[in-house]
Amino acid sequence: MPKKLYPLSKVYGLLEPGPVVLVSTQTKTGPNIMTMSWHTMMEFEPPMIGCVISSRNYTFRILKTTRECVISIPTVEIAKQMVGIGNSSGRDINKFEVFGLTPGKAKLVKAPLIDECYINLECKVVDTKLVSKYNFFILEVVKAWINPAMKSPRTIHHQGKGRFMVSGEIIKLPSKMK
Repeated sequence: MPKKLYPLSKVYGLLEPGPVVLVSTQTKTGPNIMTMSWHTMMEFEPPMIGCVISSRNYTFRILKTTRECVISIPTVEIAKQMVGIGNSSGRDINKFEVFGLTPGKAKLVKAPLIDECYINLECKVVDTKLVSKYNFFILEVVKAWINPAMKSPRTIHHQGKGRFMVSGEIIKLPSKMK
């Protein structure tokens, strides 16, 4: 079958491996949340996450200043709130109030957990060498929380331009990894 050129502007939608996450931060005036799909695992133990946050984004300045956040993994049940959060700015509104989400108390960071999410990861910025050039933060997960009541959570994966895929069937194949 002959190959056809694929637009470079759509490549990110092919490689976006992880779920869309919500990033919460805390300022003196209150909490903020942003939607993010530009992240990658960088190390297993301690868990390290690399993420890109645009310098135009309200969260960028907060994260650069406070050097801490919570990364929360939402499920399909709150997909509409997730998209609404991504389409609004915390400069203008309190996203917890507007989107009906519950801030939870973290143990090691000031940023709030999001009670409606499946997973909450308390994170501290440990490396900013790539921030000025690529807006790339490196975070260490310092505490992780799971909601055990959520069985078989269906996470959301961004494919670009308002298209999302919901995680589905799980298959198990032989592997030497533990």
